[in-house]
Amino acid sequence: MADLLRTRPALLPLLVGLRAPVDRRAYLGVGLGLAAVKYAVEAAAVLALTGAWMSPLAYLSPLVSLRAELLVGLPELWLGVAGLWSLPFAWVGATMSVRRARDAGLHPAWGLGFLVPVLNIVFIGVLAWLPSRPQRAPEGPSTSLAGPERGVAAALVGVAAGGAAGVVLVAVSTLLLGGYGAGLFLGGPFLMSAVAGFLYNLRQRQALLPTLAVGLATQGAAAGLLLLFALEGLICLAMAAPLAVAAGLGGALLGRELARLEDPRAGRALTGSLVALPLLVGLEPDAGQRLEHMVESEVVVAAPPAAVWDVVLAFPEIPETGDEAWFYRAGVAMPLRARIEGTGPGAVRHCEFTTGAFVEPVTTWDPPHRLAFDVRSQPAPMAELSPWTLVHAPHILDGTLTSRRGAFVLEPLAGGRTRLIGRTWYTIDMGPNAYWALWVDALVHRIHLRVLDHIGRVAAGTGRAAPSPRDGGA
Repeated sequence: MADLLRTRPALLPLLVGLRAPVDRRAYLGVGLGLAAVKYAVEAAAVLALTGAWMSPLAYLSPLVSLRAELLVGLPELWLGVAGLWSLPFAWVGATMSVRRARDAGLHPAWGLGFLVPVLNIVFIGVLAWLPSRPQRAPEGPSTSLAGPERGVAAALVGVAAGGAAGVVLVAVSTLLLGGYGAGLFLGGPFLMSAVAGFLYNLRQRQALLPTLAVGLATQGAAAGLLLLFALEGLICLAMAAPLAVAAGLGGALLGRELARLEDPRAGRALTGSLVALPLLVGLEPDAGQRLEHMVESEVVVAAPPAAVWDVVLAFPEIPETGDEAWFYRAGVAMPLRARIEGTGPGAVRHCEFTTGAFVEPVTTWDPPHRLAFDVRSQPAPMAELSPWTLVHAPHILDGTLTSRRGAFVLEPLAGGRTRLIGRTWYTIDMGPNAYWALWVDALVHRIHLRVLDHIGRVAAGTGRAAPSPRDGGA
């Protein structure tokens, strides 16, 4: 890297500017050099604070399990400091990627792929591989950006401002005001993309599709910052993505039209809306805590109800096959086993998941037909997928998703078989309630089928429980 820098007349324009060209050698040299510096400082900090050594493999791997044990015991202040420390590196990576894309003969906007979480690895690899292509010589001396460079500069400013506004909005709304309403999940993405679209079009009118791309890049940047500052995990961000993308596209269009008005009051209106939104989220009506949802799933078991009943009460360990659904591997709570204390109403059933145990006092004991229970306590619904062991997302532990009660119903069928039905009633205090219920219903149904299928196999002794035609299977 030292030889590379000696060939460059100015280091600062190379790192943070938007005009100095970046060829493959510069891109790889600076990128690898800065990555080495960042790793060395963070590994040294982890070693000093915890006594554990963070290997380069653990540092670079997207697998959280390789880093989780190393980060245990780090002070919470570390999350904020590490996030601020990473921001300059992100800016250098984005600006150099924009210029590397142009040097390779691509539109500079391709360099914004650096800001997209996970996929940025692909963009970096492609940009590092593509050779330089001859650039058209400027017609005369110029000290300002023009053409695509002006647009990309405006896009970077818009994405950075919109993404930062989104992070502040989420932090204030969730950590200070405890709001998880529709205003946050719809209004937040809409306004942050509106800011990006406005700034992108402020000095020079831009086309429709690039404006929409800036809106999407803003959502990606905000998601990356939320991960960086441990305000959210990857699972919840993925679940919120359809809402955020739809709202963000609309916001980018609004920002574009506001910029075309050339009225300074438009910018003030956007700023005022961003300031007011957290307060409106905090005052938003109940997102649906009292609205109870019910999920029902069923399988057909090749055993009579009396044989199935005993397994329903307490079933042994569900063996792991290695092909469990992706969302379990990503951290969603997975059922493991069940045990019961006592008999009859008042007995307590313990259903153990990967994140802890549900404690379920029995309310109906009708062998071998029906077992019903309330939920006295429950574990976290997931262990969020994040680079950090601690994620400051109150919805994981504060009862936002609450299982209220459950039941098993056993119906005899011809041929000594049993229709085994599982039901769960839950509430979710998050808006828009209907949207999040779609996700929860799907996950609870898959959890049901994992348990019911296992009960069916154990009760039958051999074979596999058959999904009911009404379910359509797992």
